[in-house]
Amino acid sequence: MGRKVKFGIVGTGEIAKMHAEALKGMSNAVLVAVYDKVEERAQSFAASYGVRALSSFDDFLNDPDIEAVTIATPTGIHAEVAIPVAQAGKHILCEKPLDVTLEKADSIIHACSQNKVFLASVFQSRFARSVQAIKNAYDAGRFGKIVLASTQVKWYRSQEYYDSAGWRGTWALDGGGALMNQSIHTIDLLLYINGDPSETFGYCGILSHENIEVEDNLCAVVKYQNGSMGTIEVSTSCAPGFPRRLEISGTNGTAVMQDDQIICWNFVDNNDSDASILAECGAGEGLHGGSGDPMAIGHAGHRQQLSDLAEAIINNREPFLPGTEGRRAVKFICGIYESCRTGQPYKFEED
Repeated sequence: MGRKVKFGIVGTGEIAKMHAEALKGMSNAVLVAVYDKVEERAQSFAASYGVRALSSFDDFLNDPDIEAVTIATPTGIHAEVAIPVAQAGKHILCEKPLDVTLEKADSIIHACSQNKVFLASVFQSRFARSVQAIKNAYDAGRFGKIVLASTQVKWYRSQEYYDSAGWRGTWALDGGGALMNQSIHTIDLLLYINGDPSETFGYCGILSHENIEVEDNLCAVVKYQNGSMGTIEVSTSCAPGFPRRLEISGTNGTAVMQDDQIICWNFVDNNDSDASILAECGAGEGLHGGSGDPMAIGHAGHRQQLSDLAEAIINNREPFLPGTEGRRAVKFICGIYESCRTGQPYKFEED
C-alpha cells in the first residue's frame, strides 16, 4: 500500500463535512484530526469520522502527525488560519475564496512560499471532464478567435440561509454575496479557459433579502485581455434555483456548459472526437448542484483536488491548482465590486 498524506481540518461547519467525506477511503490521503474553536463541535465532528479532536489551535499546529490542512472556516479568517498553518510547515488546501481581499490572499501565498509548503485553492470544477474538454478545444484553437465568454448563475438562497450564521452576508467574513460566495467557481472557469480581464463595469444590489450587507444580485460586462467580451449575471434570488451556465463563443464554434454537462458543442469544422465528447460530457459526472441548496453538491470534485494535492506532496511537485490561481478569482471579483461601488469602469492592472 502506498503512502497516505495525513490531513487535518480546521473548522467543522457544512463545507468541512464535504472535505471529510471526500477523504474517506482515498488511496493517498487520510483524515486524522480536526480543530474548531468550539470544542463541543470539534468533538462531535471527530466522533462522526473516527478521528481526533484537538482542544487548541496550538495543539493542532504542533501535532507532528498532521502533514496537510484543509481550511473550512468562514472566508474572512482564512488568512488568520492559513498563515500560522504555513509557518508550522503544513501544506494547505484552502476553501474558496482564498480570502476576502487581494491583500489577504497575497499574505497567504507569501506565507506558504516563505515556509516552502504547497498551497492549493479549492476550485474543484476545473477537474470536470466537460471543463477539460472545453479547455483543450480552446487551447487547440478550435473556437477560432474568441468573441464572447459569459456566465449565468441564477441560484436561490432563502432568508433562513443568511440567518443561519452570523458571518453570512457580511463583507468582513463572507467577502461578498452572489458573486464572491456562490459564483466564484464559474468566475474561475472564465479565467481558466479565457484568460484574465482588462476592464469591467458592474451593477449590484440587495433585491430580495433582509439583514445582509452584500449583494444578492449582480450584473457585469467584461472586456478580456484577448479582445473578447462577455457578461456575468449572478443571483441568490431566482427561485427555485437553476443550473449555472458557461458559454464560450468564437468565430469557428461555440460550447455551452450547464452545471458540469456540455449541452452545446458546435464547430464549423467537426472532427472525429466531437461525438465522443458529447457522449461523455453530456451526462455530467456529479460535480454539479447547489442551485437551490448549498449542500446539494457531490464531493467528487473535492476528492479529485485532495488527491492531486496529496500526489503533489508525495512527489514534491506543484499542485494542479496552486494558490496563485485562487488569487486571480479574488482579483477579478474585487474589481467588479469596485466598479459597482464607484459607478465607473474598473481597469485591471497587470501584476
